Amino acid sequence: MEIQFVLNQKQVTAEAAADTVLLDVLRGLGCKSVKCGCETTNCGLCTVWIDGKSRLSCSVLAASVEGHEVTTLEGVEKEATEFGAFLAGEGAEQCGFCSPGFIMNVLAMFRELEDPGIDQIKEYLAGNLCRCTGYMGQLRAIQKYMQAKAEKNSGQPGEEAGAR
Repeated sequence: MEIQFVLNQKQVTAEAAADTVLLDVLRGLGCKSVKCGCETTNCGLCTVWIDGKSRLSCSVLAASVEGHEVTTLEGVEKEATEFGAFLAGEGAEQCGFCSPGFIMNVLAMFRELEDPGIDQIKEYLAGNLCRCTGYMGQLRAIQKYMQAKAEKNSGQPGEEAGAR
């Protein structure tokens, strides 16, 4: 069947069988940031936004996005690069395999939650698995990014991206 949807702010058309998952369609359309890590909805590597909400593309049938808006890391490159500098500054990027899904969830969290505390952050990101860094560097990067964004929004000078 043919499906049409908005991908990273551009109208696209793709072919998909009734049982094709969104992850496979997105990779076929060139979105290589969307990765398959577990095929069981447990790792977060395939995280995308559908109509602005985080979803695991391995658990979404492609046909269900007909007429909807899908955003991958390629569609939020500027924000992702900005946050990525904080991850690198904390040594939390390591191999980078989990980074795209993790970054998509972090950016979604900032859109959904106002000034989340550490427990809210941990709960929100519980489905993102990383086997390289542990999670403390990621949490430090998130907190520093939040602080920098808050200072920027209030007009106060902040620290450089990724600075310790």
